[in-house]
Amino acid sequence: MENTTTPVSPSSAGIRYGLITGLVTVIVTLAINMSGLEQSPAKWLSFLVLLAGIWMAHTYFKQHNNGFMSYSQGLGIGSLLSAITGLLNGIVSYVYINFVDTEFLTRSMERARAEMEAQGKLNDEQIDQALGMAAKFTNGPFMLIGAILGTLLFGFIFSLIISAITKHTRPEFE
Repeated sequence: MENTTTPVSPSSAGIRYGLITGLVTVIVTLAINMSGLEQSPAKWLSFLVLLAGIWMAHTYFKQHNNGFMSYSQGLGIGSLLSAITGLLNGIVSYVYINFVDTEFLTRSMERARAEMEAQGKLNDEQIDQALGMAAKFTNGPFMLIGAILGTLLFGFIFSLIISAITKHTRPEFE
């Protein structure tokens, strides 16, 4: 009995699941930000969504390619998925922070200042300097680039691990 499914390319699987994972990540991120839980452990839910998205993309790819997927194909799928997810999440976060909840960054900086003061390791001048640097990279295009590169970095690392688990290379002499 031969499998009659149409083969899927790594890029089409990465784009398909990148859009799905990006949408879910956007919903999770907005829910966390709107509920004020951005400093809680709930912020790690986005990483779980990314892990699940990569795993599902690999499964989808293998289902449509007779159960085969090389390590490099898995790495490519996960990297493309992560870049798309980071782009979508970065755009929505930029719009949310700059147009919907304009006090978001102010609240985040105040929380960071309070945490640094509670630790007592830095004086006021050092805290001001650290927060000034952080403020430069949380506005405008730097935030978007940071979201894409950060998600891509974590997605690449996750893909290295997940691809090693999910790969099933085609036999050479088939």
